[in-house]
Amino acid sequence: MNKVKIILSLLVIFMTGSMTSLSAQTKEISLEDIWSGEFSQERMQNLQSLKDGESYIVQNYDRSTQNMKIEVFSYKTGEKTANLLTSNSIPGLSVFQTFSLSKDETKALLGTDVESIFRRSTKGIYYVYDLETKTLTQIDDVKIQSPTFSPNGKKVGYVKDNNIFYKNLETNTTVKVTTDGEKNKIINGVTDWVYEEEFSFVRAFEWNPGGTKIAYLKFDETKVPEFSMDLYGIYGEDLYPTQEVFKYPKAGEDNAKVSLHLYDLDSNTNSAINLEVPEYLPRLKWTEDENLFSVQSLNRHQNELKLYFVDADTKEARLVLTEKDKAYVDVTDDLTFLNNNSFIWTSEKDGWKHIYHYAEDGSLINQVTSGAWEVTNYYGFDDKSGRIYFQSTEQGSVNRDVYSVLANGKNKVRLTQNTGTNRADFSADYTYFVNTFTNTTTPAVYTLHRAKNGKLVREIKDNSALLEKLDNYNLSPKELSTIEVNGYELNTWMIKPPNFDPEKIYPLLMFQYSGPGSQSVSNTFFGTNDYWYQMLAQQGYIVACVDGRGTGFKGRDFKKITQEQLGKYELEDQISSAKLFGERDYINADRIGIWGWSYGGFMSTNAIFQANDVFKAAIAVAPVTSWRFYDTVYTERYMTTPQENPSGYDDNSPITHVDEFDKGNYLLVHGSGDDNVHVQNSMQLIEALVQANKQFDWRIYPDKNHGIYGGNTRLHLYTLMTNFIKENL
Repeated sequence: MNKVKIILSLLVIFMTGSMTSLSAQTKEISLEDIWSGEFSQERMQNLQSLKDGESYIVQNYDRSTQNMKIEVFSYKTGEKTANLLTSNSIPGLSVFQTFSLSKDETKALLGTDVESIFRRSTKGIYYVYDLETKTLTQIDDVKIQSPTFSPNGKKVGYVKDNNIFYKNLETNTTVKVTTDGEKNKIINGVTDWVYEEEFSFVRAFEWNPGGTKIAYLKFDETKVPEFSMDLYGIYGEDLYPTQEVFKYPKAGEDNAKVSLHLYDLDSNTNSAINLEVPEYLPRLKWTEDENLFSVQSLNRHQNELKLYFVDADTKEARLVLTEKDKAYVDVTDDLTFLNNNSFIWTSEKDGWKHIYHYAEDGSLINQVTSGAWEVTNYYGFDDKSGRIYFQSTEQGSVNRDVYSVLANGKNKVRLTQNTGTNRADFSADYTYFVNTFTNTTTPAVYTLHRAKNGKLVREIKDNSALLEKLDNYNLSPKELSTIEVNGYELNTWMIKPPNFDPEKIYPLLMFQYSGPGSQSVSNTFFGTNDYWYQMLAQQGYIVACVDGRGTGFKGRDFKKITQEQLGKYELEDQISSAKLFGERDYINADRIGIWGWSYGGFMSTNAIFQANDVFKAAIAVAPVTSWRFYDTVYTERYMTTPQENPSGYDDNSPITHVDEFDKGNYLLVHGSGDDNVHVQNSMQLIEALVQANKQFDWRIYPDKNHGIYGGNTRLHLYTLMTNFIKENL
């Protein structure tokens, strides 16, 4: 029998008191319940801390009066203390969607008619509202991107038609910073598609502290191949489809040529900053000195990251720090400059992600944290107390706790005490933090704490109403444990049918994602898919998940073992786990299925093709079917290029293994409007299956992106998957 180490035994579900009371419940979950929002949690609105550290603001919309409000609340009491602004009180502006404040909190940037471009990018009509003079100024008469106040609040920089502009709010004049921007050729001040998707940022210009200079990136996309995507106009009445064309560098192809530039507002001049021909410039940030900024560069393999300091007067770049790894170096937003331009940095160089403190010249002052656990979120540095605030896995890889520690690494304080997942949102001066706590039996609970010692100030909001509602349903506990597979103890969760009988035999559905650094097994409450799993459990299925090698938060070596072989070790672990589950007396080894989305779809496809003696059925949603079709930044980070590593790409591609698909049942799903994992992946696989005369089921959702949602789409998709499971597993 397999060795199982239970690390969290959940005998009480949703505070009902006992399994006896649970068995008396008869109400079952339906797909309509799930997708109607029946089980949605009550969440705190996004809050923004004001600089006094005692107040925060939230955005509220009053439907009855069609009035958008920015309201001020007290951290300590939770009581509303003022209205910062309301749309009904602003002549010429009926409503707004987004807002941000200037650093001095005297002006608000308000966005209207905001529309999405890709995952993170938007454009809209923007206004500046002066909170003192009560005047409204429109920034531009057309939609713009990434408007941002200068630190003194006197100017707003933005991007239009791939060029950078700034508006002088004192003179009401506009200056064009760059002139060579052109669609699908030159981009100034915002990122291209692959940077937005894989380096997770859009705005690629930064004001210096004095508001007199702008550092920015320029992307020359001329040699990047174009990708075209047909859109069928499913919401319109057009007779002909349209085509969206954008630059998308697939693995091994040309990236945009990125360069670093500096604009001086006083002289109205642009200067190019010379660096060692970088492949990527994923981060740009000013220090506390208005004439010194930093830029991070990566080679194409992404295994050497360099931090440069650039002198804005001499335009010279000085190499400060080099981070190397045999596999790859992660890019983060953790870099923080202290008043003396020493800086906080995070690194995996000792085998675990930890915090380091460096001097301005790049010499190490000290390693702040250490141990066989990971820093999972860096919250910031309080220059008054000298304390660093962070989240970590010190209490176990499935858990998260919040800590503070002095910059010298001493006097570490655990600020959260409940076992589960704790996330903090700190006030501007680090006096307070709002903690969000959840575990497998507790939906989100929001509480206010003192940052100094973690002491509870007040309870803010819980989800007791959701727990009461769930009392009416026939639900099962989500059991967290570990399973020993291929020499490793892997985290796993399992949901069994209500009134589970170990003398009976049940079919098993496995879910996984398995992508590098990901985590699907955590001590958190139910997400939407968990309610679907509960529904399947009510219908007699066991559902389980295993985080195999390559997933995150268990050290550098565990995560990076999959380098140059994406899919190999991950698949071995899913197959071995399924076999071990199948040895349990209550699991039918002949009725094991697997499913996943995106990377998980890549995995489930490989599972049914290469191990259909283990898996009877598989579902793949929006899968990568060959890493040759995916983008440069993500793919080459883990695989290098196809030219350098052709066997790594082809040996683990599902397309390579269609001939091995001798038995079992396979459902393939994709959205035709997926700009991320292109439907080309599924079309290539479909053709390979057809030519190999392999029967399977497939579904294309027209014009739907990687998330495949909108209207009844998710209900339709999950009905499809449910029926497939019931018919084939």
